[in-house]
Amino acid sequence: MKRLSVIIFLFLSGSCYAQESSNVSGVFPDMAMVAGHSPRTEAGTGALFPWANRLWVVTYVAHLSRSGSGTGLYEVNVVDGKMELKKRVESVVGTYANRLLHGESNQLIIGPYIIDTSGHVRVIEGVKNIRLAATLTHLSDPANKVYFLGMEGEFLEVDVHTLKTKKLFDLMAELNEPAGSKPHFKSGFTRHGRVVVCNNSYSVKDYNGDWKAGRLAEWDGKTWKIIEQKPFTEVWSASSFGAPILATGWDNASALLKVFLPSSKKWITYRLPKSSRAFDETSNTEWLRIREVETERALLDCHGMFYEIGFHLYGDQLWAIRPVSSHLRVIPDFCSWRGMLVLGGNQATPMKFGPSDSNPLAGQPEAGLWFGKTDDLWNWGKPSGEGGVWLEDNVVAGAPSDPFIMYGFDKKSLHLWHDQTSPVTFTIEVDVTGNGTYRTYKKQTVAANEYFSYEFPAGFSARWVRIVPDKNCKATAWFIYN
Repeated sequence: MKRLSVIIFLFLSGSCYAQESSNVSGVFPDMAMVAGHSPRTEAGTGALFPWANRLWVVTYVAHLSRSGSGTGLYEVNVVDGKMELKKRVESVVGTYANRLLHGESNQLIIGPYIIDTSGHVRVIEGVKNIRLAATLTHLSDPANKVYFLGMEGEFLEVDVHTLKTKKLFDLMAELNEPAGSKPHFKSGFTRHGRVVVCNNSYSVKDYNGDWKAGRLAEWDGKTWKIIEQKPFTEVWSASSFGAPILATGWDNASALLKVFLPSSKKWITYRLPKSSRAFDETSNTEWLRIREVETERALLDCHGMFYEIGFHLYGDQLWAIRPVSSHLRVIPDFCSWRGMLVLGGNQATPMKFGPSDSNPLAGQPEAGLWFGKTDDLWNWGKPSGEGGVWLEDNVVAGAPSDPFIMYGFDKKSLHLWHDQTSPVTFTIEVDVTGNGTYRTYKKQTVAANEYFSYEFPAGFSARWVRIVPDKNCKATAWFIYN
């Protein structure tokens, strides 16, 4: 792509500023965050947040044991109408992807840094040597303390005034992680009297069923409870309008959306297509966040697809969700800032760390920021993907599958097979309005040793679709949307 020197007009704080800079499709190359050559590791954008009249950014290396260079805490300011990127002197090299606005003390916590409204930065010494995945609201003393979640399963408590740090749990032990599995805790959130955390460990052993290393778990201040033994990457909630807790992950069949219903205090499961199966590995999901980007609206990034999602529940149903676009970007965080949507990135990553096994295609670790508008995402790749409600799973006669999203995709097909020596009839049920009411759309009998495919009519859609078998069997029900 040709580099163009253009005049960029930014509408900032009610005024219009002109900026002459190199802008390539929303990326400003002179604002790249670049790490050194020795050792070559990552320079990903771990977290973004608007605070104290600037945009704060933390970048991360892959592993603290190998360290790295060039990463740290950055601020983006607007000076004389021009955006400027500045690295803070308080910067610490580390692996950080956490951020929380602590409203009670009016401080931003991002990485191991705690920042007041004037932009004064303090470093929390007790957590700076931990690969930080999330900062969470405290259950019993939210005015004075927060929790930190580390990627290796460290769960700590920090006083936001004194910065005193105390380790509470080793979640690898608390959640009965398999011996030898790679810890990769990714996110956590506190809402409705519970702390919810997730670990996205997933390898060929998980695919083959040799072990179950992924986790979605919750803690009520007394006892840890495992919700799912599958890889999950994000946990998020709003503070109003019903405030469901949302958690995203995947299994061999599809992407997963778990929703906690505050009124009934139960978790339900929805299934989403995988827009790309390239995310099906522990280290390939950095970090797939859910963030508020417009007033009371959020974007969900899940397995290569953006979804618009709402904060509310009616009748214990998730009404507001629709696909926006498919993509292959690694977007560790994103936010709204000065009327723009800002996406972080991890654009060049040597995935190995020795001199002889580094990625020869990634010469120097670097990351950049993308500036645009939320509406720009609708011009990205058209929503498409595939996934199943079953993948050679043991299913029970009369028991409906999890709901699979149907709304917002064009061409849709269903593929069925089973292991029985006699025919099995599958009932296709659809929820057209999204209120949880399912109607029979079609019944399809699949003979023994038969593979059946069905293309839904052009223009047909519903909010959700599910499948009900009439016999116990091992079955696959697979959807392809394109």
